Amino acid sequence: MAGKISREAILSRLRTEIGAGRPIYDALCGSGITAKIAARGGADLVTTHSLAYFRMQGLSSMAGYLPICDANALTLELGERALINVVRDCPVIAGLLCIDPTRDMGRFLEKISNAGFDGVMNCPTVALIDGKFRSDLEETGMGFAREVDVLGQASRMGMFTKAFCSSPEEALAMAGAGVDNIIVHFGNSSGGIIGSTTVLSDEIAHKHAAAVIDALAQKYSDRIITCHGGAIETPSDFERFLKAEPRLHGYVGGSSAERFPIETSVFEATRKFKSIKLPKAR
Repeated sequence: MAGKISREAILSRLRTEIGAGRPIYDALCGSGITAKIAARGGADLVTTHSLAYFRMQGLSSMAGYLPICDANALTLELGERALINVVRDCPVIAGLLCIDPTRDMGRFLEKISNAGFDGVMNCPTVALIDGKFRSDLEETGMGFAREVDVLGQASRMGMFTKAFCSSPEEALAMAGAGVDNIIVHFGNSSGGIIGSTTVLSDEIAHKHAAAVIDALAQKYSDRIITCHGGAIETPSDFERFLKAEPRLHGYVGGSSAERFPIETSVFEATRKFKSIKLPKAR
């Protein structure tokens, strides 16, 4: 089984939304039920990956950066057993650990497509890693260039591709490889029970987004540009963010797509059930 929606159809749908003045909304989901409801609510894309799985276990999504699972096997299983069968009319995208040195990623891309995924992205990504560890990864062939290579290969295979990027240089490399959707990543999300308390300010995030958009403008103005993470927790946060950087085409929700809504609704439902008074025995 190959992906049910072609790259051309996905791009056409996304550009139609943008042309109509509606932002792209991409929901990163770690369970079948959140993916199913996000799609029913009108999400343009549904994406799964190992970080989303850990988020739906009540943990920080950053657990996906620890050596505690086979990230690519987990994504494949999530798609095959939990998402693809319940999300019918919305593209389902696989977030891959592109730098996985234990796999022939070309063959794995074919497996991902045959499982029914409609596209791929780089998640977990080394774009969020810095310092000595990042330089060690880069020097040993497990750096961002490897992510570019894998997504470029997916693009040449005709798959829809999107990429987390944290700098103009990363965005240009991904666009040059043929990636369709550049996602400006502002770092881990704030908010909720386990959100980060140290995130980029809106002012700095605006500058990051503007730098990426400016870098792509001359040669890759046809790319879809969205953003993710940081202090954007709610739709009103994103609406406010757009006023400062109106050239963005949409938003990619992780915690805001599933963790925040669940934390609020389940908590409130539990409280309401517990507030009921039992009738006195007769």
